[in-house]
Amino acid sequence: MIPTARFELLPEALLAELPAGLRRRAQPAEAAAQAVLPPLPRRSFLKLAGGTGLALGVLPLLAPADAQAQGSAAPAGLKPGEQPSAFVQIDADGTVTVTINRLDFGQGVLTALPMVLAEELDADWARVRARHGSNHPAYADPRFGMHLTGGSTAIKHSFQQYRELGARARAMLLAAAAQRWQVEATTLRTEAGVVIARDGRRAGFGELAADAARQPVPASVVLKDPRQFRLIGQPTTRLDARAKSSGQQAFGIDMRLPGQLTAVVARPPVFGAKVARLDDSAARQIKGVKAVLRVPLDRGAEGVAVIADGYWPAQQARAALKIDWATAGLEKVDSTRQLADYRALAAKPGAGLRHFDADMGPLAGAAHTIDAEFVFPYLAHAPMEPLNCTVQLGAEGAQLWVGTQMPGLDGLAASKALGLKPEQVQVHVQMAGGGFGRRAIPSSEYVVEACHIAQAARAAGLQAPVRTLWSREDDIAGGYYRPMHLHRARIGFDAQGKVLAWDHALVGQSILKGTFFEPMLVKNGIDGTAVEGMREPYDIPMRLTVHHPQLNVPVLWWRSVGSTHTAYVMETLIDEIARRTRQDPVAYRLAQFGSKHPRHRDALKLAVDQSGYGQRKLPAGRAWGVAVHESFETVVAYVVEASLKDGQPVLHAVTAGVHCNLVVNPRTVEAQVQGAALMGLAMCLPGHAVTLKDGVVEQGNFHNFQLPRISAMPQVAVHVVPSADPPTGMGEPGLPPLAPALANAIAALTGQAPRQLPFATA
Repeated sequence: MIPTARFELLPEALLAELPAGLRRRAQPAEAAAQAVLPPLPRRSFLKLAGGTGLALGVLPLLAPADAQAQGSAAPAGLKPGEQPSAFVQIDADGTVTVTINRLDFGQGVLTALPMVLAEELDADWARVRARHGSNHPAYADPRFGMHLTGGSTAIKHSFQQYRELGARARAMLLAAAAQRWQVEATTLRTEAGVVIARDGRRAGFGELAADAARQPVPASVVLKDPRQFRLIGQPTTRLDARAKSSGQQAFGIDMRLPGQLTAVVARPPVFGAKVARLDDSAARQIKGVKAVLRVPLDRGAEGVAVIADGYWPAQQARAALKIDWATAGLEKVDSTRQLADYRALAAKPGAGLRHFDADMGPLAGAAHTIDAEFVFPYLAHAPMEPLNCTVQLGAEGAQLWVGTQMPGLDGLAASKALGLKPEQVQVHVQMAGGGFGRRAIPSSEYVVEACHIAQAARAAGLQAPVRTLWSREDDIAGGYYRPMHLHRARIGFDAQGKVLAWDHALVGQSILKGTFFEPMLVKNGIDGTAVEGMREPYDIPMRLTVHHPQLNVPVLWWRSVGSTHTAYVMETLIDEIARRTRQDPVAYRLAQFGSKHPRHRDALKLAVDQSGYGQRKLPAGRAWGVAVHESFETVVAYVVEASLKDGQPVLHAVTAGVHCNLVVNPRTVEAQVQGAALMGLAMCLPGHAVTLKDGVVEQGNFHNFQLPRISAMPQVAVHVVPSADPPTGMGEPGLPPLAPALANAIAALTGQAPRQLPFATA
C-alpha cells in the first residue's frame, strides 16, 4: 500500500513549481474542489448519489451562493469533505446510507467509517448501510487533500471527519424536530434513529430527513465524550459480510452495462517492448470478436487489444494472435546477474548515499561481530480479483467503474488520456477483491490503458462501454512489483550486547523516483520508503548506505512497503545479538527500549503474557520466536510457535500484541492482523518470489508464485493494548514482524535465522 506515514503536503513554494496537473493533484481538498471540479448541479448529484427520495444527504455540494439560493445553508468556510450532504443519506424509512471516502478492498472500512459516523448521529445500526464514493473532491483524504486509500490512513485520517459529519447531521435532525414541535433543540435527545422530546413525543430520522435537509449546516459541533460511545469499540459484524459470504457481493470485475464489450490485451514479454509484426487473421475469425487493435501501454510499450462480446472469446482470440515483439535496445534484467550486481554495489567502498552516518571506528575493537547478507526478491501483489476497469464514453464525457485506491488521480489521468476536461470524467469506486497497493499506482497505468482501449474501440466504430480485464497471469508477469532488495550488515557489540557500531548497506530500486511522490518522499536522493524501519526503535550507532540502481522492472509499494524488508533485517539481527550474548530475546528488547518506547513495550509484553512465553514449556521440536515493529504509527509484536518438518518451517501459533490506540471495530482489527500475518508467512514459504530471465518474468500464476494453502494457516490470537488516544492505522502494520518472528524461531531451533527470502527448500 501507499507509503504515507511521513507524507506531508507540499510546501507552497514547491507546489508552485509543479506542472499544473501535478499542482491540482497536490492541492488541499478545498482548493482542488475549485480547481478540478465545479460544484455539481443538484440533478447531477442526485444521479451520482443514487438518491431514493427526499432525504438528508441528497442536497448537492453547493457553492455558498448557490446554497443560499436553493435554501441550503452550508457555511461558506465548510469544505466539501465536511458537509453531510455528500456522506449521509437518510431515506424516508429511516435507512441511513453512509458514503465512504475510501476503497474497501477487504480491510473493513466499509463498516468502520459508518460506525464512526453512526456513533455521533445516534443512528440505529440495524438500519445503516454503506457505499463507495467517487472522484469528487468531497471524498478526498481530509489531511492529504487527495483521494487516497493507503498507508493505513482510512480510520486515522477520517475518524474526526466522520464524527463531525455524524454530529452535523444529528444537529440538523434536532433542528428539524425542534421547528416541528416548536421547542428548543437543546431539550431534545436522540436514541437509535429517533428524536425524542421531553414530553415523550418521538420522530424517526426518516420522518425528519426532508425537513432536516433544509436546516443550516452547523459550522461546529460538540462531539460525544468517548465514554459515551455505544458503537465504537464494539466487535461488529461487517456490513458486507452477508453479501460476501453468500456470493452476492459485486466487485469491479462484475460490472455489466447494456451492450458492454470486454477487452484483453496481449502484452510484451519484456517491459517497454512494442509490436514489430502482427498477424491477427486467426483471431478475427473467432466468434464474438469485434476488433483487434494496437494500443499504447505503460512505460512506452505497445500491446494488442482484443475486444469481444465476452471474456472467453477475447481470451481465445488473444491466444490466436501471432506477434513478433521489438525488444532490441531494451534492458533485459536477469535475476542472477542482478543479485551479483547488487552484491558488488553493497561492497563498493565509498559509494552510495548516506542516510545515517555514525562513527564506525569501534567496529575494529568489538568483542563480538556479526557479518550478514540478506536478500529479498521481487514480489507480485496478486490480488484475488485481477485488475479491471470499465469505461463508458459519452457525448459529455466519460464514466469509469473501477476498484481504485486513488480515484482522483485516476480520473485526472483518464481525462488526459481521453482528451477531456477533468470535470468530464466521473470515477465510480467499486468494491475490490484485494490490492495490497496494486490499485494505487502513480501512473494510473491500468486505468489509462482501459481508456486508450475504449477510445480505440470507439474510433473503430464500436459505440459501447468496454471493460478491460487483466488475467492473473497478465499482472504477475507484466505488472508492478515490490522491489528486490539486498542488505549487508557488519555489527560490532560487547559482551553485554551493547551495539558499538552497525555498518549497513541497502540496495534496491526506488519506488518513488519519477513519480508524483518524489518531491515529498525522496530526500537527498534516498527514497524514504526504502529505509523506513531501519534503526527503529533501537538507539544504536548506525551507518546506513543506500544504493538505488535503475532497472527495467516496474516497481511499486507492496503492503507495508519498506518495512517488509527492514523489519526482517532489524529484528533478526537484534535477536541474534541477544542469542550471541546469551540473553533472553524479550528481555534484551525491553532493555533496549528503555523508557523511550512505551507503546513497543506494551505491545510486546501483551503478546508475551498472552502467549505463555517463558511460562509454559513447548512440545519437543518447537521453539518460540519474537519480533516487534512499528509501521504507519502502529506497533505490532508477535510471539510465535514454530517447528521444522522435513526442513520446512511450520508455523503453529501466533500471538499478537497490537498498539493502534483507540479501536473502532475490534473484529476488523483482528481480521486485519490475521490476514497480514498470513501474508507475512507467505513471504517466507518457498516459491513466493518473482524472478526474471532475459528480461522476462518467469512466474505467471499461483502454481509458480506460491501462496500459503489453508493447511499452512496457524492459529492467530490478537490482543489489543487498551487506549483512548485517536486511532492509528491497521491495514499494514500486522505484516512486517511476522517473518522475522518466524525466522527467530527457526534460529532457536537451528542456530541461524534464514537470511534469504523466501526460505530455501531443505
